[in-house]
Amino acid sequence: MYNSYFQLNENPFSLTPDTQFYFNSQSHLDALNTLLLALRNGEGFIKIVGEVGTGKTILCRKLLASLDSSYCTAYIPNPYLRPDELKAVVGEELRVPNLSQLATHQLIPAINQHLINLASDHKKAVLIIDEAQAMPRETIETLRLLTNLETEKQKLLQVVLFGQPELDKLLNRADLRQLKQRIVFAEYLVPFDRKTLVQYVDYRLSSAGYDGPRLFTPAALRLLNSASGGVPRLINILCHKAMLCAFGKGDSPITSYHLSKAVEDTPESRPWGKMSAWLDRSVQPLIGLSLILALAFAAILYGGRL
Repeated sequence: MYNSYFQLNENPFSLTPDTQFYFNSQSHLDALNTLLLALRNGEGFIKIVGEVGTGKTILCRKLLASLDSSYCTAYIPNPYLRPDELKAVVGEELRVPNLSQLATHQLIPAINQHLINLASDHKKAVLIIDEAQAMPRETIETLRLLTNLETEKQKLLQVVLFGQPELDKLLNRADLRQLKQRIVFAEYLVPFDRKTLVQYVDYRLSSAGYDGPRLFTPAALRLLNSASGGVPRLINILCHKAMLCAFGKGDSPITSYHLSKAVEDTPESRPWGKMSAWLDRSVQPLIGLSLILALAFAAILYGGRL
C-alpha cells in the first residue's frame, strides 16, 4: 500500500501479534522476566493482566518463542471451552499418545501419565491460556484439577493466565479462592507514557525497514499520545491511518493534520485526543486569518505614517 512510498519493507503498524515487532517497554520487560524466572523455578500459577490492546497476546507469543526445547508447551488462545473440551485440547497440545481413542473419563489419567513421562525426561510442561477471563466457571474448576497433578517434589503442569482486568474479578469469587491462592506471581501491563510511545513508534518503523529522518512530527506524536492513551493497539491503528492519509495526499512527514484525520476515523480514540484533533484542525485556519489581519493592520499603520 504505502510501503514503497515511505521506503518500508512491510507494514510497521500491523495488528498481527508478530514477535518481530515486539517492543520491550518496562512493563513488558518486567512481565517477561517474571514469567521466565517463574517457569524456570517450577512455580505453579502466573497471571498477567492488562487492558484491551496493551500487548498481552504479543507478550504471550514472545514467551512461547523464548522457551527452549526443555519446555513442552500447550497454548490455548480461546478458552471459552467446556470442561471436557479443555481436557481434550490440553491433551492434544501436549501430544498425549492415542488421545483420540480415549474416553472422557480417561483424559486426566492419560494427561497425568504423559506429564510424568515428560518430567522423567527433564522437560517442563507449561499451559498458556490467553483471554483467560472468558473461561466458564466450571472450566476453571477443571483447570484447578489439572494443576493438582504433581509428584512429591514438583508440579507437573505450570499455568500462565493472560487476561483482561475482568480476570481479577472472576478470581475474586469466593468459590474460586483455592485457585486464586495458587497464583504465585502476577504482573500488570500498563499503557505507554509519552516518552515510551515515541520510542515505540520509532522502533516499529525501524523494524519495518525505515531508515530516514523522523517520520512523525512532534505535534503529530503529541496528538497520538492524547488520542491513544498510550495503548499499543490504538497507537498502531492511528499511525496506520495517518500514514494512509499522508500517502493519499503525497505528503511527508506525517503531521498533526494527518493524525487528526486518523483520530476522526477511529471511534476508539480517547475523548481528549478527539478534542485535541478538533482544536488542531480548527485553530489552523484561525491562525492563518489572524496573520492576514495582522499584516493588513500593519500595512494600514505603515501607510498612515507615510
